[in-house]
Amino acid sequence: MAEIKIEKKKQIWPWLLVGLVIVALLLYFLVFRDNGKNTEAVTEADDITNTNESDLLGVKENNGTVAAYVNFVENNKEKMSLDHEYTNEALLKLIEATNAMANEVGYEAQADIEKVKEYAKMISSDPFETTHADNIRKADDILTNVLQNIQKSKYPSLVDEVEELKSASESIKFGVLTLDQKDAVKNYFAKAADLLQKMN
Repeated sequence: MAEIKIEKKKQIWPWLLVGLVIVALLLYFLVFRDNGKNTEAVTEADDITNTNESDLLGVKENNGTVAAYVNFVENNKEKMSLDHEYTNEALLKLIEATNAMANEVGYEAQADIEKVKEYAKMISSDPFETTHADNIRKADDILTNVLQNIQKSKYPSLVDEVEELKSASESIKFGVLTLDQKDAVKNYFAKAADLLQKMN
């Protein structure tokens, strides 16, 4: 009788096991290697966010435009007359100081600054106009809003100073002659100088 050779089937499971080990190793290196990069990226992003959100009160900007406004207000407290020269100059210097501070911290305020410049022109155009206080108040409200936005994003600890500035702006009444409320106008400029000096 002839002998029938029976070949044993080669077992596949060792090859499957080797394949699974190779796939597992590839996944391990790819996943953990990417996670390491992602963790570093997240940490860097957190550092940047925390830096941007931190209070810049301790950072001294030493902006010359802001310092010039503060000096002007401190040295010209008694000068307010019918020609509104003081008010106009103080407002123009406040506009420039606010714009300079916005630029220092990267806050976009150009559209608001342009509106306020228009109100400043109205104040200087006719000294006998009776609506100067209205224009001053409108300009002050816009500048207060810009300064408040800067404060919220970069100087969170100056909340009280911004509230004082808002209150000073609101104390300038519509429909009342500027010279009849010159203390309120000068107080607004002084409060703005105080806030800007602390930011600077």
